[in-house]
Amino acid sequence: MLRNQQNISQKQQLGQQQKLSPQQLQFIKLLQLPTIALEQRIKEELELNPILEEAEPGEIRQERVEIEDEKPISQEKEDGLETLEEHEVDWDEFDSNTEFEGESYSTPTHPDMQEWQDLPDPYHASFLEELEEQVSLLDLTEEEELIADQILGSLDEDGYFRRELEAVADNIAFNHSVYVEVEDVDRIRKQIQLLDPIGVASMSLQDCLLVQIEQSSNELDGRELAIDIVKDAWQAFEKKHFNKLLQKFDVSEEELKDAFDVIKGMDPRPGAVSTGMEESQNYIEPDFEVYWRNTDESDLDKGEFLINLNQRNSPSLRISPDYKEMWKDIKEKTEKPDQQTQNFIKGKIDSANWFIESIKQRQNTLMNVMKTMVALQEDFFKYGDSLKPMILKDIAERIGMDISTISRVVNGKYVQTNFGVHELKYFFNEGMETDSGEEVSNREVKNILQTIIDEEDKRNPMSDQDLANQLNEKGYKVARRTVSKYREQLNEPVARLRKQI
Repeated sequence: MLRNQQNISQKQQLGQQQKLSPQQLQFIKLLQLPTIALEQRIKEELELNPILEEAEPGEIRQERVEIEDEKPISQEKEDGLETLEEHEVDWDEFDSNTEFEGESYSTPTHPDMQEWQDLPDPYHASFLEELEEQVSLLDLTEEEELIADQILGSLDEDGYFRRELEAVADNIAFNHSVYVEVEDVDRIRKQIQLLDPIGVASMSLQDCLLVQIEQSSNELDGRELAIDIVKDAWQAFEKKHFNKLLQKFDVSEEELKDAFDVIKGMDPRPGAVSTGMEESQNYIEPDFEVYWRNTDESDLDKGEFLINLNQRNSPSLRISPDYKEMWKDIKEKTEKPDQQTQNFIKGKIDSANWFIESIKQRQNTLMNVMKTMVALQEDFFKYGDSLKPMILKDIAERIGMDISTISRVVNGKYVQTNFGVHELKYFFNEGMETDSGEEVSNREVKNILQTIIDEEDKRNPMSDQDLANQLNEKGYKVARRTVSKYREQLNEPVARLRKQI
């Protein structure tokens, strides 16, 4: 017992951890916002703080307003924004308070469309509303309508019904005191399957494809064989065991190919059609514009880069002159001013000062990151190709910021170039060395791998080892496991699933 007690010891350690001040937290939140989200954030701040207002067109952004008993500006910067770039940050604390999680925002960018931006979008019925309208035209009893409502409410984003039929019957009994048979639930589900789009409310991919093929034209070549394959030889079809299918149904390769074409022509995600209208209405609002301007036609390498930060819809901000005058009057009063009024105005001025300063710091940081990216990927921004290996650390080291901060700067942001709009993440990629000692980006290797797969014999697709051998012959030292990773990132299946007739 004494020995155990002797082994017990207490250890006390002192450590320092950089915590985010409210001002630093505000700066980081603004830093990671893309253009559209920033515009919305500025509007919110204008509504919350009456002391902050939009400057007149052409007016320079208002400088800080000095108020007594606040720290000197230099001291505040030492405690706040500028030191953010020099210290490690407690990102766990930030993540728990973040307002923006990295989603991308988009809006029309064409100048002719600016006047329409404030108009509400035209109303379009949702996918569920369209189905509900079609169900209302069916001749259903009240009990059957309850079943239909349960089924529609259980559809996933692809339009599939993933619940157990018994669960629907139990839910109706528990919530509505109406008892329905499982067979009735399945019967209503199959009726919904025949609505537009056909195949919605299916319980599996096999179920979805089968109902679509059965409702297709009788004159479609390969239709009957396609039905037999999906219904009676699903596993062989999934694994592309062509020889087994040829033997089982005693058909020619041409007949089997017709059947496969029928199956491939069906929609495996009938519920996804509802997003088409929404996606077609979305446009990307680039956060940056980078253009190469050649200044000597005899030498294409002579010129300069034009780098702009998109601020078209972000208003200039200033402290309200009326409140500045009010604060001046309070300070000049001989009698003691109302403390509540003084604290209110002082707090709002502090908040406005920090918000304006954070916007300025955001602009400087984003421009520093973009300029560094252009310097490292100069060939791409000039000619549209030859991406070089580049990681977040390369940017962070050059501008003296934390890697996590750089990650938040590039996340969800886009740049307009002479060669299209690209997400900033597009330019970051690891590198590898060729046989000649030249370092190339893994994106270039992926492009070559994609070309090899596209040009392979689809009757006898190459294994990952064969693909690795092909790359090695071209001078790229790539292991089989690396090829497997790249192939998956290219959304290409294994050789067996790439096989075609």
